Amino acid sequence: MSKSTLAVILGGGAGSRLYPLTASRSKPAVPIAGKYRLVDIPISNCINSGINRMFVLTQFNSASLNRHIKNTYHFSAFSSAFVDILAAEQTPDNPTWYQGTADAVRQSLRHVGPFESDYVLILSGDQLYQMDFQEMIENHRKLGADISIATIPVADREAPEFGILKSNPEGYITSFIEKPKKELLPEWVSDTGDDMKSKGRKYLASMGIYIFNRKLMFDLLETEYKTATDFGKEIIPQSIEKYKVVSYQYDGYWTDIGNIYSFFEANLGLTQDIPDFNLFDNSNAIYTRARMLPPAKISGTTLEKTIIAEGCIINASRLENSVVGIRARIGHGTTVVSSYLMGSDYFETIAEMNHAQQHGIPNVGIGSRCYIKNCIVDKNVRIGDDVRINGGPHLENSDHSLYTVKDGIVVIKKGAVIPNGFVI
Repeated sequence: MSKSTLAVILGGGAGSRLYPLTASRSKPAVPIAGKYRLVDIPISNCINSGINRMFVLTQFNSASLNRHIKNTYHFSAFSSAFVDILAAEQTPDNPTWYQGTADAVRQSLRHVGPFESDYVLILSGDQLYQMDFQEMIENHRKLGADISIATIPVADREAPEFGILKSNPEGYITSFIEKPKKELLPEWVSDTGDDMKSKGRKYLASMGIYIFNRKLMFDLLETEYKTATDFGKEIIPQSIEKYKVVSYQYDGYWTDIGNIYSFFEANLGLTQDIPDFNLFDNSNAIYTRARMLPPAKISGTTLEKTIIAEGCIINASRLENSVVGIRARIGHGTTVVSSYLMGSDYFETIAEMNHAQQHGIPNVGIGSRCYIKNCIVDKNVRIGDDVRINGGPHLENSDHSLYTVKDGIVVIKKGAVIPNGFVI
């Protein structure tokens, strides 16, 4: 079965809406849920769906992503499975970088070409969801489709941010519009099923997940639409008239992590009693790098709706509605509310900690008697004692050398050193 499908995961552009998290790493390498990276989500979905040949396309800041994938996805010598990185490269016949989703896949065809498959599954590297792609492939096969688009019902508020489409009762897509204006929406209502309609989710939005019959994809990219740069804006709308393009409606949890606010919401959502995205699922494991870390050590802390990754040393007084990443250290008397602490890439030795203290530099982690709320703390940050960071709508969007404020969320930049008594 796995031989019939190849997956191509698009690493996304510069990820400027996720800045400063993307200042030194590509979007798919951004840490999520305290111990994973965004790219682990589509890769895990593929592995759980029995698709184990994947290409990940990147072009910005791809070093940490390359390292993560190289260190994580090892398959047996007797299997044909692989996860390969294709970084944008200049070639004699193509001196430019990827110009869009379709252009990225076009430039990668010579690497994809030697691997046989019936279908090519195209995925985005920055979405949070759990989906069985075999069901979508089965639907594609059953309807004799040329192209399938995974769709999700959305409500009025989100519809203008997506490509919206309409399909006939057989499931074939009849029309498509990219990011429709509010006043056009009444013409784009679809029958999404009683359950979805009762929630006001009456428009079918493209999830940016496509299945192409392999030969058709090569034909479209190399001859028919050889100057088209984007699937959503050009290739899909132009193919609806000529080919069998079908909608595969997905009703589960799915979020597009496009900006700091959606990233923050998606992470904090994992702390709910029954989160929309289930990390605790036998049949849908999320795979990531096995780090051989010790268990977390917690002393004197009140914990309320908090996820704590391995390797942490926590002496805080209270953690609430927060996600605490690997190797995080939090000092005595500190309170953390509604925040995502990404943790650290290494443990400081006792000698390093003493050396830092002698030079008046805070240790890696969060010091004592701090108050941190509505905050994302990137990796390897040093926050001193008595620091107050109180994010919220009262703060204006701004960018500083140590931190950025977006939509009321304070993002402490990777490796920043926040001195004792600092207040935001």
